[in-house]
Amino acid sequence: MSDDALIRYRNVEIRQQELCILEHVNLELYPGEFVYLIGKVGSGKTSLLKTFYAELDVASGEAEVLGYNMTRMKRKHIPQLRRRQGIVFQDFQLLTDRSVNDNLEFVLRATGWKNKEEIKERIEEVLSLVGMSNKGYKFPNELSGGEQQRIVIARAVLNAPAIILADEPTGNLDVETGRAITELLRDISRAGSLVVMTTHNMNLLQEFPGKVLRCEEHQLLDVTAEYGGTQQEEATEPHTEEEEEEPMADQSDLFV
Repeated sequence: MSDDALIRYRNVEIRQQELCILEHVNLELYPGEFVYLIGKVGSGKTSLLKTFYAELDVASGEAEVLGYNMTRMKRKHIPQLRRRQGIVFQDFQLLTDRSVNDNLEFVLRATGWKNKEEIKERIEEVLSLVGMSNKGYKFPNELSGGEQQRIVIARAVLNAPAIILADEPTGNLDVETGRAITELLRDISRAGSLVVMTTHNMNLLQEFPGKVLRCEEHQLLDVTAEYGGTQQEEATEPHTEEEEEEPMADQSDLFV
């Protein structure tokens, strides 16, 4: 296997209690790749993402993320792993009692930034990246859903992570806003980060091509060839949080 894979799984099994979620998972993902993770609700998409940031244990097999052995991960090393990753939530999880700037400053200080001027400069950089330069003073409830999701992406890229994990980032957004968010994530992958995005919107796979992995019958299948230019079914309606197989972890666990 190539030495520069950011995520490398060999014959991995993922379980919750006694239930097998996925088995025989073989996977190598690299810097700059844009990866879709698709499949029915409950097929294992979110569970697979959770193993990438040690929220869910790998039951067996060989699993390596950013050089960490995920089968022998010590609790004390989990914060170090997560600081090299960015998480994009479907339901935003912004702190509603503080401004956009203060939301971003909270994350930077929680991950070791101390210099006030450097913090200010980094916040300005990421807000510019996501097209929200003039929104730093606003509170989350003053922003549209698409604007909030752009702020979540800004938060995710604050520490220039090697990996961005996005769990249904367009699920609560209208079609045009969802396209804009996907295009932004695609641009981030082109800048060198690995982006892994779960989605139910098959139209996005046609418009913004990438590697396509499908969770199906406890297996992870590379189905990229199935989406190589053929017309796909209409996008399904955005599903609600209640339909999620289980939510991603709370942000306070990820940034400290």
